Amino acid sequence: MTETPPPRRLVVGISGASGVIYGVRALEMLRASGIETHLVMSRAAQITLAHETDLKVAAVEALADKVYRADDIGAAVSSGSFKTMGMLVAPCSIRSLSEIASGVTSTLLPRAADVALKERRRVVLLVRESPLHAGHLKSMLTVTEMGAIVAPPVPGFYTRPTSIEAIVDHTVARALDLFGLDIDIPRWS
Repeated sequence: MTETPPPRRLVVGISGASGVIYGVRALEMLRASGIETHLVMSRAAQITLAHETDLKVAAVEALADKVYRADDIGAAVSSGSFKTMGMLVAPCSIRSLSEIASGVTSTLLPRAADVALKERRRVVLLVRESPLHAGHLKSMLTVTEMGAIVAPPVPGFYTRPTSIEAIVDHTVARALDLFGLDIDIPRWS
């Protein structure tokens, strides 16, 4: 019996860490690539969105195919039987990272990541914090040992970016590379 490939469906989590634009651009790039998106935005992400952009929550939600409330623990993405390519958390707060690492999840965002990990699906965490203390590093090691990929949004300057948008786009496209998605960006040659 041949395994069927997972649907071209990705869960996108946006936590309250600074850098909410990473999640927004991921949704835009995924939409342009024809990938079905399932969005979970934390309450803190909604607050950060207002501080860091002129976007409204409704505009970000409109970029996703399906939106879930952070307190909806019965959502489709909280079940392993709901097949996805995995989950991108962009940005990923230390709180979300810590909950994923411990397996003790208080809201849907870390729960959906926990489910993806238990199903051995790809989980990419754009951890946004600096400097880091030993507890942060231990949580990063823990999630890595569980199968997640910790991918801090560190810009690649070899592309000679001329704008913040170019830096964000390159970082998000590199994160989407980890799901086997090829977004057209400048690459090392």
